[in-house]
Amino acid sequence: MASEVVGQELPSAQPNVDPGGPTVRVGSLDAGFRLDGVLTDPMWDTAEPIDGLTMTEPVESGTLVGTTRVRVLASSTDLVIGVEAFDPEPDGIVSYSISRDPALRNEDHVRIVLDPFLDGRSGYVFAINPRGARYDALVARRGEGEDARWDGVWEAKTTRTDAGWSAEIRIPLQSLAYGGGLREWGFNIERRRERGQEMSRWASPIRDAKITQTSRAGRLTGLPRFSTGLGLTVRPSVLGGFEKPTLDASRDGKLEPSLDISQRLGSNVNLIATVNTDFAETEVDTRQTNLTRFSLFFPEKRTFFLENADIYDFGIGLETNFGRPDIIPFFSRRVGLLGGEEVPLQAGGKLSGRIGNTNFGGLVTRTGSVDGLVNGTTMGTFRVKQNVLEESTAGIIATFGDPEGRTDSYLFGTDFTFQTSRFSGDKNFLFGGWGLVTGRAGLTGDRTAFGAKIDYPNDTWDLKFTFQRIGDGFDPSMGFVPRRGIYRFEAGAKWDLRPSWSWLRIIRNELFPSVVFDLDGKWESYRVFTAPLNWHFEGGQRLEFNVVPEGERLVEAFGIADGVEIQPGSYHWVRYRVEGGLPPSAKISPRATLWFGPFYDGSLEQLDVRVNINPAPIATFELGLIRNTGRLSAGPFKQELLRGRVRLNLSPDLELASFIQYDNESREIGANTRLRWTFDPLGDLFVIYNHNIQDLTDRWELTSNQLLIKFQYAFRY
Repeated sequence: MASEVVGQELPSAQPNVDPGGPTVRVGSLDAGFRLDGVLTDPMWDTAEPIDGLTMTEPVESGTLVGTTRVRVLASSTDLVIGVEAFDPEPDGIVSYSISRDPALRNEDHVRIVLDPFLDGRSGYVFAINPRGARYDALVARRGEGEDARWDGVWEAKTTRTDAGWSAEIRIPLQSLAYGGGLREWGFNIERRRERGQEMSRWASPIRDAKITQTSRAGRLTGLPRFSTGLGLTVRPSVLGGFEKPTLDASRDGKLEPSLDISQRLGSNVNLIATVNTDFAETEVDTRQTNLTRFSLFFPEKRTFFLENADIYDFGIGLETNFGRPDIIPFFSRRVGLLGGEEVPLQAGGKLSGRIGNTNFGGLVTRTGSVDGLVNGTTMGTFRVKQNVLEESTAGIIATFGDPEGRTDSYLFGTDFTFQTSRFSGDKNFLFGGWGLVTGRAGLTGDRTAFGAKIDYPNDTWDLKFTFQRIGDGFDPSMGFVPRRGIYRFEAGAKWDLRPSWSWLRIIRNELFPSVVFDLDGKWESYRVFTAPLNWHFEGGQRLEFNVVPEGERLVEAFGIADGVEIQPGSYHWVRYRVEGGLPPSAKISPRATLWFGPFYDGSLEQLDVRVNINPAPIATFELGLIRNTGRLSAGPFKQELLRGRVRLNLSPDLELASFIQYDNESREIGANTRLRWTFDPLGDLFVIYNHNIQDLTDRWELTSNQLLIKFQYAFRY
């Protein structure tokens, strides 16, 4: 018989969900329950219903066209959520996604948030549309956002009816970390009815609140004593196939086993070990063009590093106004990737969890050697965050090791963020600061960085101010820092006006100035992003016009394209942007962006066109073109990047996708084709084919290809 984990629990955090929020009592889930998407099982009668949500869009507390009923069942091992989404016009339901982890934001769906620690800062997001497409994420940045890279084990079924659609979602408790001994969890649900852009929510149905703000959630009550058995998960996998890695290499066979083991220590601490890990199923990076002298950022996509990634969130204001990171103290892509080449991950271990009001995570990895590139090395990080006050956090972070094997590498930092969703009643307000220091043998200069941010992120007004100082020697081995030796000041103001016109929903006014100085106080660059016109129409269309004064002071030349160098000097210019698009929910949905105007000592036109085509739920197409055409005194240049993505969605558990890219600088076409069959909630089969060919002027030549098959299955005890 499975042991009752609850008897061994470590203390949980003090509850921090709004005590005045709504509550709903769960019903009893028995072994005979059958997941079919139809809420006719008598067990549903034992659950207290949520008999209605409240409109947040287009009018707060307005009259809903589609009503919603929600009920929840729970057993010692599973949570089941049932949703009945009524619609008087079921033939007009907008639902075209079937694949795993689609965005869903522009089609009918329901979104559920759970806060199993009742701490008001963390949680899980689950969403589903009428066709059964599943999306999941972690609550990130204390509820300010979500991390969609996380994938959990859960299942769902949906059914279309004459009255609308319904869904049943089953979440095994072993897929979640949760506070031991708690009989209440934070809970919220939101529904989007695409026609009319209608949004409704259960708890905190106001525009200033985000559903990911678990401090504003309601509560599930009457939860049973949970059991996760031994809490042990063993997931072996095997990878086989062949590959030709370079133009001159021969084709080699490949057969590699790997093993992941996860052991729960109570309900709220998890220990994970991995051996000979491969990431063959991870989609290739999206190619980018670069018109700056700084490194591009590519996000982490590998599953092992994404588990409990929210614990490693650090600081506030470490990114630019438009979300590009300025500093990431621990950037997991430094592990297993070096100079564009893969470095084998021989072994790794992670320990993460929450004890009382303390969140912690630790990661240690050992990478192998690559001839002529790097010897084997050990790297790691440790993070502790303490919940303080009602919604705030304070913490430390540390890293050690170096991907290139350089000695004495370390980073240490501390951060504090004050956050409240009750400023002046029900407004959001944040402020905080952070500091970092790094070191490594041979590293010179100022090796520190620090910064602060004040933020008022609300619906009508969104105001912020950010300051950063980054030393010229701040180069953490395990971090990402594209620009050093600077002071950066950024501010932002967004004002949304909602006119009472039937055809126009939002008039958005934006001002985002920023300026960068070097450590001697001399200006290096500035940018003032303005939006004199940014209209969001009632049907989902959008039109925007921007005016952007910019300046750069270059102390040394940099190459912007092959054979084109911009020389030192001070440059000032004003650029313009026009952007528009049709509703993303349409069968054919184009979006186009055109930047034009002066650029350094010449001119630049940037065209970005994207078209999504949804002819039928079984197939979707995405086409994209980026073209940069520059005319500078050093010479003209043209950068072109073409992308195409095809998805065949045979079911929510069977998808065939192909991603094709071409750019005129490498003159290489790369195709990444992946079939994923989730034949069981705990098992996957992947078939991956990568094919790259290059234009050698007189002919196209195969540069590399790869066919791999990966099978993995998790055994839970």
